Amino acid sequence: MKGRRIVLDHLGGRPAAALMVDGRLDDLLIDDEGVRPGAIFRGLCDRPMKGQGGMFLRLPDGDRAFLRGAGGLKPGQSLLVQVTGVAEPGKAIPVTDRLLFKSRFVIVTPGAPGINVSRAIQGEEVRAALRIIAEEATDGAHGLILRSAAEGAPEEEIAEDIASMEALAAAVLADAAGTEPEALTEGDGPHELAWRDWTAPEVVTEPGGFAREGVLDEIEALGRAEIDLGEGFMSVEPTRALVAVDVNTGADTSPAAALKANLAASRALPRALRLRGLGGQVAVDFVSMPKAQRKQLEQSLRASFRADAIETSLVGWTQMGLFELQRKRERPPMAPILAALKEHL
Repeated sequence: MKGRRIVLDHLGGRPAAALMVDGRLDDLLIDDEGVRPGAIFRGLCDRPMKGQGGMFLRLPDGDRAFLRGAGGLKPGQSLLVQVTGVAEPGKAIPVTDRLLFKSRFVIVTPGAPGINVSRAIQGEEVRAALRIIAEEATDGAHGLILRSAAEGAPEEEIAEDIASMEALAAAVLADAAGTEPEALTEGDGPHELAWRDWTAPEVVTEPGGFAREGVLDEIEALGRAEIDLGEGFMSVEPTRALVAVDVNTGADTSPAAALKANLAASRALPRALRLRGLGGQVAVDFVSMPKAQRKQLEQSLRASFRADAIETSLVGWTQMGLFELQRKRERPPMAPILAALKEHL
C-alpha cells in the first residue's frame, strides 16, 4: 500500500501509534508506563556531582534526576526541570532546566524571547505571514518557534495552538515554588506524539487498526535481530554497554557486493534503531571494503541520519575498523515492552 498512514490503537490497554510508509512500519510508539520524555517536574536539588558540573534532584515517587551544568544551585532548592530522555537502568533521569512547550504548530520557549520560524519553511512570504500570525496571537511573555507543520495550516488553528501552549507555560511557571517534588505535566503519550510530530494524509483511529493495517506483523519482526537488506543482511543486537550491528553480504563476497551491502545497511540503520528504541553507543561492523570507499559510505550515513528525528552523532572509524555512532536515548527500548505485551501480539 503506497503512501503514509498513521494508525492509532492500543496494545494490552496501552496507547500505541504506528507510522506506515508504503506498507512498511517506519515508526512505532508504545506507552511504557514510565516517566515520559517531555514531562515537567518541580524537583528539589539533592546533591551536586563534583567534577561533572551537575546536580542530582529528587522527583516524586522516589525517582532521581540529573541536571548537567547546574552552577549556582544549592541542596534543598526547588527547580523546574523537563525530562529530556530515557534513563539507563539504575541511573538518574536526564533533565534540563530549559523548558519547552511543544504542540503541533508551535514551541513556546520561556526565557528565550523572539519569534522564529522553522528553517524547513523556505518561502520568505510564507515565513513573513507566519510571523504576523504569531505576533497577533502571542501575549509576548515568552519566545515562539513556528514548526514546519504550521506551513499551510489554518490561521485560527495556529493562533489556538499558541494560546494553548502559552497558557500551559504560564500555569507551570506559576507553580515553581514548593517544598516537595511534584509532577506538573505528564508529557505526551503515543497518540499525542503522533498527532504532534508525524504527518500523513490519512489517520486510522478505529479499534483493531494494528491488525487490519498489518502493523502487528511488522512488530513481530522487531523481535528478530537479523534484518534483510536485499543486498545482504545486518544483525542489530543491544548489549548492556552498546548496540552491536554486524553487516554481511551472504554468499556473494565480491568487493561490489560489500559496498552494496554497506550502503543498504547505512540506509536501513536509522529505521532499525528507531523502531527498536535503541540509543547510546552504537558500533557497526561493516563488511570489509577498501578505505577509498569509506567516504561514499559516510556520505550515505549522514544523509540517512539527517532525515531521522532523533539526535545522532557520527563519531567515525575506530582502529579496529568499526564505525561508531552516539545516539540520544529519547525512547525506552522496545524489547522489554514487547515482551510484556507478547500475549497481545
